[in-house]
Amino acid sequence: MTVAENQSQMLADLLLIEDPQERLGAIVDRARSRLAADRGEHVDAHRVRGCVSAVWLVGELRDGRCWFRSDAESPLVRGVVALLCDLYSGGQPADIVATEPALVEALGLTRTLSPTRLNGLRSVRARIRDFAAAQLAPR
Repeated sequence: MTVAENQSQMLADLLLIEDPQERLGAIVDRARSRLAADRGEHVDAHRVRGCVSAVWLVGELRDGRCWFRSDAESPLVRGVVALLCDLYSGGQPADIVATEPALVEALGLTRTLSPTRLNGLRSVRARIRDFAAAQLAPR
């Protein structure tokens, strides 16, 4: 499945929840059941700068696809960062670099989240994109 296809499926699933606050609650709840970065990965190298709440993002390449794990101090931030990790995990590096997270706007997160949280989300997206782009570079 491409990142765009995954994004379409995630949108279809989450837009079934009509109320924006309930939808955000479901996003936060989803993060509880996913594989998160463990405490041993809470190191400076994995810390995402630009986030008000401490966020850690771990990327790895397996069989030509990128996989992401994350954690954050705030449950809300943990949820929205996990949403991006779910979107891009399993994607091919070129696909990840090329596909912007349109679901942030489509789910109403730009209206629900504060400007500082949105800025942090942009920092997470940049870190995911940079990781994927580095996998494209000749070694």
